[in-house]
Amino acid sequence: MPIKILIADDHPLIAEGIKNTFDNQEDYQVVAVVNNGKEAIDFIEQHLVDIALLDINMPIMDGIECAKKITSDFKDVKVAMLSMYQESSIIKSLIDIGVKGYMLKTIPSDELLLAIKNIYKGKEYFNADVTKALLSDDSSTFHKYKKTSPIVEELTSREKEIIKYISQGLTNIQIGEKLFISPRTVDTHRTNIMRKIDVHNVASLIRFAFQNGLTS
Repeated sequence: MPIKILIADDHPLIAEGIKNTFDNQEDYQVVAVVNNGKEAIDFIEQHLVDIALLDINMPIMDGIECAKKITSDFKDVKVAMLSMYQESSIIKSLIDIGVKGYMLKTIPSDELLLAIKNIYKGKEYFNADVTKALLSDDSSTFHKYKKTSPIVEELTSREKEIIKYISQGLTNIQIGEKLFISPRTVDTHRTNIMRKIDVHNVASLIRFAFQNGLTS
C-alpha cells in the first residue's frame, strides 16, 4: 500500500512541483492537492490520508491552524510542514502542536521522499536547515544551564558522538558515513538515546545536547 499524501499549498506551481516529486514513485500516492487548510480538513474528513504535507501561509485557514485541527481530531493522520519559514519560534510551536516533520522548500527531492517515509513509519524528520534555525535561536539561552545532567554519565561515547552530529543537523546517512556504521544502526542509537534522556522529539534532544555541552 502506498503512502497516501495530501498536499496543501496555495501556490499552484509549487504544489505541482511537490506533487511531481511523488508521481511515478510506487511507495507514494498523492491523493489530493488543496489550496488551504479548510480544504485539507474537508478532504481528510471524507478520505483516507496518511500524511498531510502543509504550507504555513495559506488563505482561509493557515497551516498552523490546520495542523492543530488535524493533530487534535484526526490522530491517524501525521502532519509535516513544507515551508520557507525558518523562524525557530514557529518551528517550536508546531513541534509542540505535534507535527512530525518540518522541512524547507529548498529540500532536495530524494530527501523529501526519505522524510515522508520516516514520518509515515512514526519517526520525526527535520532537515538540516531547520535544525540550524533551532540552534541559532537557542544557543545563548542554553548556556544558562550550568549543572550537567547525571544522565550524561549513562551515555556511551558512541551515543555522545551521535548526539553531537544530530545537533549539527546531520542526517542518519551522513552520521553513518562519518562513523562508518549503517544508517539503521544510527537510527537504533538515536532511539536508545531518546529513551535514555526521556525526550520525544529532535528539538528536545538538541536542547539536552546544548544544556550538557554535547554539541562539540
